[in-house]
Formats: sequence, structure tokens, C-alpha cells
Amino acid sequence: MKDGLAQLLEALTAQVPEIPWIRLLYAYPGAVSDRLIEIMASKAQVLPYLDLPLQHAHPAILRAMRRPANIDWVIRTLETMRHQIPGLTLRTTFIVGYPGEGEAEFETLLDFVKEMRFDHVGVFPFSFEQGTASEVLGDPVPAEVKQERWERLMATQQQISLQIHQSLIGKQLEVLIEGQGTVQGQNGHPVDQLISVGRTYRDAPEIDGLTLIEGEAPIGEIVPVRILSAMPYDLHGILENQNKG
Repeated sequence: MKDGLAQLLEALTAQVPEIPWIRLLYAYPGAVSDRLIEIMASKAQVLPYLDLPLQHAHPAILRAMRRPANIDWVIRTLETMRHQIPGLTLRTTFIVGYPGEGEAEFETLLDFVKEMRFDHVGVFPFSFEQGTASEVLGDPVPAEVKQERWERLMATQQQISLQIHQSLIGKQLEVLIEGQGTVQGQNGHPVDQLISVGRTYRDAPEIDGLTLIEGEAPIGEIVPVRILSAMPYDLHGILENQNKG
């Protein structure tokens, strides 16, 4: 069905207005239509977050994976989304060491990641499995090469993620509180400190980062948090009402 995902989201927002966050996960590039972009931009319940499993950026490798190889279309679509959807967060996943990936193909992927500056990236070394469509390709890339490429891509993305997170310092974000805990006291805080743990709209459960908040916040509620510091994967902040107090 053309624009089926957009129609589903439109129906959901009408039927369950009490649900504040609706998140899109694992949407193939072909599912991103103009109508879907419009829904994401206009419906407050639909979070400005998209998980788009691209898997690679070199056309030859994408064709070998039997995936759409028009990477220019992907770039144009993501640029359109970023222009039309304020605060858009993008997650994707890549495979390194796929059969046929030489250094040139990997460098194309690395340059693509640097250019696109995704908020979250998962990277997986290719794993040969019998009975899959890729079985006939074998497993020609040595394990040490896969590991080295994984490390290079992850190191590149960590720097990008840290820079993006640092741009959030001083801003107020809504955080869904999921739990509480303590951290050991150190420096000027000799006793253990109570913290609350949650996620902003930018973070999907179990796969993205967390926000660590000083003090106690009600579990299950969405509260305003002022971001104080940033790490590559996680944020640290304080409840906004505490900050004002």
C-alpha cells in the first residue's frame, strides 16, 4: 500500500491521543515518502526519530547485499527530512567486511558516515552463515580486517556522537524516567548520590543512550531536564525545577 506507514501513523495519532511518544524503528529507505515526512513534521506524538538500516554506502556492496543501491537518493531524502523535521534524530546500522568489500569500498562507507553525521550508528562485522543468500559469496575478508574496520568506523562515529551531544549542553529536553539508582560519592560529594535514569526522544530503548539525572524523578513520567554534560552515548542533567530552585 502506497504511504501505508504514513496512513497508519495518522490513524494512530487520532485513535490514541493520550500516548505522547510514537517512535519509528527499522524503516526501509523506500518507506520514506513525502507524506511520511509530512506526518513526522506535523504530528507531535510522532517523534522526530528514524531508524533507517542502510547497511552500507557503496553501490557495489549494496547490490551484492540485494539492497537498493541509489545512495544519492538516500542523501537527498535525509537532507529533506532534516530540513523539514526540526530536531530530527537519525539512527542506522552498517555491516563491515561484507564479501567484496575492499579498502576502497570501506573508505566510501567511512566518508559517508563523516558526511551524514548520524546521531546513532550500529556497526557489525559480516558473519558467514550457511543457507543465506550470501552463502555463495563465501567469507573472503579476514577476521582481523573486519575487526580493524569495525574499530575505525566506531571511533569515527564516537567522535560525531560526542560532538552532537555536546551541542545539547545547556538545552532543556523532555526525558522519560525509567528507573533510579545511586552513584558512589567522589570529589566534593563524599556520600552516594541518588540519580534517576531515563531517555530523551533521541534514544530508543535498549539500543541508544541514557540520560542520567541528579535527584529523584517519578518513574514512568516525562519530565524537563537541563543538560549539563555529555558523553559519546549518554547525557547528564538536572531536573529543570531543581535548576530553577
